[in-house]
Amino acid sequence: MRNPFQPGDQQLYSFVVGPQDFAVLDGKLIHPVLSTFALGQAMEWSSRQFVELMLEEGEAGIGTMLTVEHRAPAFEGETVEIQAIFERLEGAELICHVQAYVGKRLLATGRTGQRIVDAAKLQARFQELRQKQ
Repeated sequence: MRNPFQPGDQQLYSFVVGPQDFAVLDGKLIHPVLSTFALGQAMEWSSRQFVELMLEEGEAGIGTMLTVEHRAPAFEGETVEIQAIFERLEGAELICHVQAYVGKRLLATGRTGQRIVDAAKLQARFQELRQKQ
């Protein structure tokens, strides 16, 4: 693992809200706005951009934590901008603070955790767990 980052460094990710991002349960539309589920996925992806730049040959990143405090809606056609802020590196685990906005409207805050591990060991662990089922 390499770490060219310092606390406070940022990665940005943006997307336009579409029907695929709405709150739907069992095929039923709950609200025609950005769901917390879709928001969480995008928040995790924003911080994953750090991990992608930290990985060395034979390494993989795996999510360890995601918290989302969803504060406001985002509507179809609006552009959501997500800012992942490098908070700290604890051993091989990256912790980020994440904020999501539409313009100046704060949609959500949260945190993510992602650990960088040996890819072969991770695949072996997955296989071991599958065999126990």
